[in-house]
Amino acid sequence: MNLKIEFARKMALAYTAVCRPLCQEMKLPQTAFDILMFLYNNPEYKTARDIVEIRNIKANLVSVNVEKLVQDGYIERQAVEKDRRKTELICTQKALPVQKRGRGLQQEFAERLMMGLSDEDQKKLAIYFSQMEKNLDQIIKGDER
Repeated sequence: MNLKIEFARKMALAYTAVCRPLCQEMKLPQTAFDILMFLYNNPEYKTARDIVEIRNIKANLVSVNVEKLVQDGYIERQAVEKDRRKTELICTQKALPVQKRGRGLQQEFAERLMMGLSDEDQKKLAIYFSQMEKNLDQIIKGDER
């Protein structure tokens, strides 16, 4: 099997192209939009560190964009009671319309990505990706076959 490295790059470029009009309309950098969408789609993750580790955005970019989002009223910082050094990022009501529209764009992107694949092929693809994710987890843990 020969997965081309170009696939991941093209997917990222296409996703950015789909999101660009909304980002321009809302005057949000792509990274700020990505942070809002990450928080919306993954409510179990709430810290800048989570965004750095899970979304794989560089720490300095997360820091700058979180600050912009705070200043623009899209998110608030909230200290965690058990550990005051830890700060959670809480989306405000102002963020919700952007996030809902962004979710629609993500859905549209997924549908366009799957164009030309039958329902059966899409189901198979989901099974294949699920298995590959399990395999990746085992590789990361260092498990032998």
